[in-house]
Amino acid sequence: MVPLIVFYAHIIAFTAVFTKRWQEEGVSEGSLGVLFMLLIFFVGWSMASFVMRLVLPPEGFGRWLDADAAALAVLAVVESVFYYFYFKKDAPREDQEAPVTSH
Repeated sequence: MVPLIVFYAHIIAFTAVFTKRWQEEGVSEGSLGVLFMLLIFFVGWSMASFVMRLVLPPEGFGRWLDADAAALAVLAVVESVFYYFYFKKDAPREDQEAPVTSH
């Protein structure tokens, strides 16, 4: 059940990133964003599975959260933090003053 939720969340995230980048910069940027996320997902999944198999026994915490499901859950948390900072726009803060230009 946990892997299914993680995979669905990734599909929604892929769709959201593609749509946002496609509207801002075009189809090629949307595709590059999704390909970047896929690369991070597959490499992160391999690394998280390796680490979780060292830490947890194969049966994990029970039927619903075995070592593979725990690896996907940890990966989803780490990815969400990473993507939050990577895809966040640099919005100007209100406390910054506008630059003064001389005429």
